[in-house]
Amino acid sequence: MTMHDRLVALESHPVQYHAPVYRAVERLGLPVTALYGSDFSISDHRDTEFGVSFEWDVDLLSGYTARFISRVADGGGASYTEVSARGMRAALRDASPTAVLLTGYGTAFEKASVACSLMSGTRLLYRAEATDHALGRGHVRRVVRDKALRWLYRRIDERLYIGEHARCHFARLGSPAAHFSPYCVDVGPFDPDDDARERLRSATRESLGIGPERRVILYSGKLVHRKGMDVLLDAAVQVRPYMPDLTLLIVGDGQMRASMEGVAEGAGLDVRFAGFQPQQALSSFYHASDVFVLPSRASETWGLVVNEALHHGLPCLVTDNVGSAPDLVIPGETGEVVEAGRADALADGLARLLSWWHEGASGRARRRAQVKPYSVDAAARGIVQAYEAAQRA
Repeated sequence: MTMHDRLVALESHPVQYHAPVYRAVERLGLPVTALYGSDFSISDHRDTEFGVSFEWDVDLLSGYTARFISRVADGGGASYTEVSARGMRAALRDASPTAVLLTGYGTAFEKASVACSLMSGTRLLYRAEATDHALGRGHVRRVVRDKALRWLYRRIDERLYIGEHARCHFARLGSPAAHFSPYCVDVGPFDPDDDARERLRSATRESLGIGPERRVILYSGKLVHRKGMDVLLDAAVQVRPYMPDLTLLIVGDGQMRASMEGVAEGAGLDVRFAGFQPQQALSSFYHASDVFVLPSRASETWGLVVNEALHHGLPCLVTDNVGSAPDLVIPGETGEVVEAGRADALADGLARLLSWWHEGASGRARRRAQVKPYSVDAAARGIVQAYEAAQRA
């Protein structure tokens, strides 16, 4: 790298999964400036799906240069769909990038990022949740989308793939991605190892009123229809007759919480609702559990909670709509994959995984080994390699 090298990432707002990667890229010697359209994720942010206001409890701004095109306090967008691109062209020019990292194309801000970057004449990198599986599309929409993306990808100097679905997506559209920059979570806020499990498991269960003999299924995320919350409850009802010591532990909040509480009470299910939790508190819930489940029926481009669960050694039951399934969930090894929207399939999967309790530390080690390559450092190395390739072109 030279004193003139600078990678500029364009994002609508600081993201808890991206900031650690930018820090790691900077540690590898490539200076990073993130141009954010708004600061709503580090102000008092209300997530419409979670249904709560919160601020992330982890550092999203240190270790790299962060600049804001606008701020909520000055009228900037209060959600990712509201973020304006006004002032982006000047901000990009002032940042003097030798390459620009694009992170999507779906929102108005991302579309403006693509347009401004193409007009700048700067080398372009692309790292995003690129996939074909997450949303169903009619024939006309598929044709239009494919034509637009083929045009865009031909104008990107280097494409990075976060996992198998993204690799296949780029290849299908005639623009293979040469650089692996995995989707990842920063384990820094967590206590994922077995020493922490020994320390936290019994105490967390006791605080929740869950006995040591109970088999605990964990869900962590938004309580919304697309996440398959109704399917999860139906599956639990099906499993309970031959597994009466079952407890569902629900970490998160959202539009369906009240209805879920009513269904659980009516069905006599043992369900504990822990509410929205900050990242630094999540290890306690992972360690208190025996199985993690992500029953999404749609729009699950990756599912980073699967990374988190595997880092804690938990077997994962996911649907075939979860984007990380081909990379992280190996049937019979790290978890099971079942058809989305089917409570009977989910129930069968739960029964299989709950029988894995006897594997102990060896099973947890195997699951941690599967997710280990999907690390912040590996993601950063992929970005640096892509940058260097773009500069050589």
